[in-house]
Amino acid sequence: MKNIFIDFGENAGKIWNALNEQGPLTETKLTRTTKLNDDEFYNAIGWLARENKIYTTKSGDSFIYSLGATNLTSKIGSNAGKIWKTLHTYGENDIRSISQLTTLNRKDVEAAIGWLAREDKIQVKHENRETKFYLNGK
Repeated sequence: MKNIFIDFGENAGKIWNALNEQGPLTETKLTRTTKLNDDEFYNAIGWLARENKIYTTKSGDSFIYSLGATNLTSKIGSNAGKIWKTLHTYGENDIRSISQLTTLNRKDVEAAIGWLAREDKIQVKHENRETKFYLNGK
């Protein structure tokens, strides 16, 4: 078992620091600056959205992230509710299964997992090269 609260929080801190030091950044520039992989990045975005610290705007084909009151609550928060219900109903599952059960794409699942991690509602288990998520207390 691994404490995702610490890992996700540290990754959220990397994004917050980059935006605080450099100002608004595109998703591409932000991932390069923080050296986070896609899963880590979206988990951290969900975490920061739950903390009401990040918002995004679209410019052409790019998303630009900035510090400030979030505009991501309705999307990520709603998706977090779907994932919580799915884990409550089906028990521990991996990202692929959660994505299929909720009909959410991987990016949206990862962000919602970050949201749930910030609320300390889920945990992660790594076994046999597979990562599974489950609700706290289940």
